[in-house]
Amino acid sequence: MQRSLGQTGMTWQDKDKAYIWHPFTPLLGVDDPLCIIAASGVYLHTEDGRKIIDANSSWWVNLHGHAHPYIAERVAEQAKTLEHVIFAGFTHKPAIELAENLLSILPENLSKIFYSDNGSTAVEVALKMAFQFWYNQGQNKKRVIAIDGAYHGDTFGSMSVGERSDFTKPFAEHLFEVEFVDFPTTTNESSVFDRFKDLIDSDDVASFIFEPIIQGASGMRIYNASLLDKMIQYAQNHNVVCIADEVMTGFGRTGKLFASDYLTHKPDIICLSKGLTGGTMALGVTSCTDAIVDAFMSKDLHKTFLHGHSFTANPIACASANASFELLVTPECQGNIQRITEQHECFRQKHRQTPKLKDIRSLGTILAIEFETQSDSSYFSEMRNRLYPFFLERNILLRPLGNLIYVIPPYIISDDDLTKVYTAIEEFFSTL
Repeated sequence: MQRSLGQTGMTWQDKDKAYIWHPFTPLLGVDDPLCIIAASGVYLHTEDGRKIIDANSSWWVNLHGHAHPYIAERVAEQAKTLEHVIFAGFTHKPAIELAENLLSILPENLSKIFYSDNGSTAVEVALKMAFQFWYNQGQNKKRVIAIDGAYHGDTFGSMSVGERSDFTKPFAEHLFEVEFVDFPTTTNESSVFDRFKDLIDSDDVASFIFEPIIQGASGMRIYNASLLDKMIQYAQNHNVVCIADEVMTGFGRTGKLFASDYLTHKPDIICLSKGLTGGTMALGVTSCTDAIVDAFMSKDLHKTFLHGHSFTANPIACASANASFELLVTPECQGNIQRITEQHECFRQKHRQTPKLKDIRSLGTILAIEFETQSDSSYFSEMRNRLYPFFLERNILLRPLGNLIYVIPPYIISDDDLTKVYTAIEEFFSTL
């Protein structure tokens, strides 16, 4: 029997507060979330008539603007044709088309697509794939190398290979051991590589996982592509599976279609999500080489990759990803990526010497601004309590990472709206 929950006169926000637990949000001491009733292009529309520029692409997922008519049309068409089917023993055209589309732009060494449903699960799949790759060959290689400061997701495997911090402290005893090398900087590259070599030379390393060239959640920290190339080459020469987490960096965010396109030596496995569907549906992908697949090529069920999700390769999600792909590869979209890249770099050059800035950096469509602070400079910095409301009051969504703000807009953002974002940031500079 259905129970009655609401009381007469409750607003949507009253009901939200009563029934919903939001991510990364304290249950006490924060403002009520804004109720978004619609979105279009770069704008989020609130129930009280505000238009908010989504300068963070709703957690980096939105590539082509909200409620894009072409993606919406393809989703609606698919929903009326085939909404879902079990993906074990069955297949469908949207999944096959998407695999073909992705492999046409991914590094040429990749040959197979495995579907899941978000970034964390794409990473889980990659880790399990790498572990079982060695297991199926009777080799006892279990150690994993990761880069300090990494964020790969919030499931247990992805937490294990991410930075150990207050985010993971409650679960520390449940995470598997990982060897972390320091985040590479201009002053420590030699020592990082030496440490990396020592770990690889132990000959029991199963995999090396990394966010290529830029770490997202730890503060949009950029590091040397040449060093990463050297690390991948050394690892692969010593039979270590290299996993690139391109959940954030994929589909043009770094100025190239994939951050791995900056590298000569390509990863053995790539994880994708976020921009995969243009921000429309939840979908994850793990792509790998023939060499990885070969270790599973057996009739023996014990050597099968026994992993899956109820909504693996959901046809509607695949349809939205195919529509997003078609938009992504157009000259117009590629031109927009270049336009945003150039404007971010101009803004960075303009403000390199701005007082009270610890650093300002850009890579492709990503602009990160880190402020000096006398207190904690981590995700928990009190400065975030100044930054977030300052921009939201000006109808701009810039969700800070502690004392850092970043601009990662949908590619369709206009020059006028980009200028509004830059002007608001400059206005904040004047308050320091």
